Amino acid sequence: MIASLPMYDTASTAAANDRLWQAIRARIGKGPDALDRQTDPHETWRDPALILSQTCGLPYRSGLHGKVQLVGTPDYGLHCCSPGYYRSALVVRADDPRRSVTEFAGARFARNDRRSQSGWAAFLNHLDDLGPHAELSVRVTDTGAHRASAQAVADGHADLAALDAVTWALIQRDTDLDMHLRVLDWTRPTPGLPLITSAHEDAEAMFAAVSAAISALSENDRRCLLLKGIVKIPAGNYLDVPTPARINSA
Repeated sequence: MIASLPMYDTASTAAANDRLWQAIRARIGKGPDALDRQTDPHETWRDPALILSQTCGLPYRSGLHGKVQLVGTPDYGLHCCSPGYYRSALVVRADDPRRSVTEFAGARFARNDRRSQSGWAAFLNHLDDLGPHAELSVRVTDTGAHRASAQAVADGHADLAALDAVTWALIQRDTDLDMHLRVLDWTRPTPGLPLITSAHEDAEAMFAAVSAAISALSENDRRCLLLKGIVKIPAGNYLDVPTPARINSA
């Protein structure tokens, strides 16, 4: 059996995530003693022994749908988003004089992963939302993580990045990176990062266990994880998010 909560697992949240998992495990009566922090999440999500993990909207709709079950979507109480939804902050250096994304043609874009909804697909969809005049090309640097993308922009190694709103909130709380950055724009909200389980698990029982476990956390742990609760978002809402034609162009 394997379980992981990889998406917002940082030095500041790891202990609270461990306590959340222990609370879930106690309620479902099974599962590994500890969260897996070593295995590539893309492998974990497809593992038949998966008990619980958190994935991203793009991998879910492009390959996991029909192979895993949705458990529910954590609600982080994000501003201007419905419960369980999120969006991306398009961040640039604080002293960058450009005021519109359309001014960034040929710029260096820091991307956490080409398979990321918030760090890549959301940016491309944002350009599509702006219309034909926003048809711009960027040079891409892959960083491996949202926080690394923020650091790349702050250090001048990239000009622009799209950061998951929850990660941006954690960056603002836990680091001084935000002092060197500013939000240029926000993408439209999409369903947030869902919790999933394998096809043979009881997803309804898992939802109830996660909901109860979140409620049982201390106020400090909920605040640490930014967690408000868990909601059910239909699979169709994830599948309806457009996958940009340019998703593999860089």
